Amino acid sequence: MSNTDKIVLTGIKPTGMPHLGNYVGALKPLIERSNTHKTFMFIADLHALNTIHDASQIRQHTHEIAALLVALGLNLENAVLFRQSDIDEIYQLNTLLMNITPKGLMNRAHSYKAAMDKNTAAGLDVDAGINMGLYTYPILMTADILMYNSDIVPVGADQKQHVEFARDIAEYFNRTYGNTFKLPEPVIGSDTGLIPGLDGRKMSKSYDNIIPLFAPESELKKKIMRIITDSKLPADKKDPDESTIYQLYKHFATPEQTEKFAEMFRAGGMGYGDAKKILFEQINSVLATPRAEYERLMANPDEIDKILAAGAERARAVAHETLARVKRAMLG
Repeated sequence: MSNTDKIVLTGIKPTGMPHLGNYVGALKPLIERSNTHKTFMFIADLHALNTIHDASQIRQHTHEIAALLVALGLNLENAVLFRQSDIDEIYQLNTLLMNITPKGLMNRAHSYKAAMDKNTAAGLDVDAGINMGLYTYPILMTADILMYNSDIVPVGADQKQHVEFARDIAEYFNRTYGNTFKLPEPVIGSDTGLIPGLDGRKMSKSYDNIIPLFAPESELKKKIMRIITDSKLPADKKDPDESTIYQLYKHFATPEQTEKFAEMFRAGGMGYGDAKKILFEQINSVLATPRAEYERLMANPDEIDKILAAGAERARAVAHETLARVKRAMLG
């Protein structure tokens, strides 16, 4: 099997608008891969139920993610874009896999251990506020991964465990019931470095230092002008590698543009205010067209629902075959 024949699986939890760091580190590579690989890309609304208990909010965020992916250029011929909860077979496979998954495996899940550690630090009962959706999260994730015969699962380094668990559970199943599932491979994204936020730290909602991906033009400019810089004067020479402005710019510019911007830093004579204006113009030039398409789609939710329904129909055909194979193996 050639690399381009391999099936890619990825899911995005609908918990709010992604930011520029998400775009550079995950979304842009996924969109590019959709041009060369058969891709199953689902919006993980069932996973969002662990933390969001408002149906209208989940629906809104689901539409946002779908519109965003389409606006960024997701190839809908190669990529099957669908809502996780639209595939009834996923609930069934999740239940079946629970009967082969050791409890000890779930005890080692990073998400569960992090929740317990947070409770312990706060002096609470170790399982306070932890529901079974969180505890069994990796089994549902495994069902997602195995359902569509995926070969490649792109993940961040902190999510590699999900794919490792899927491989473990698939191996338990195959040893017990015969060769039924592929063993998927995690693919850790190429190192783009830590995408800096407004304060120079890693761009993260928890630091409140993000730039939303499709912020309106006026908000985008306002956010960029708030980037924290050092006290160097316009005439001073500056090291581009130490500048948040430059670190953001290089992810939205050509190599030639990037080198020219770096030279402007090193030469001196450019103030940070001017550098921020150049950064804004560059990011806005890249995002203006997809942002307009995103806004158009969000104003037409029926169009988004049709795209998701068409994707669900394609995904369901594969899921039906997988579930039938699993049920034959387990139930005869």
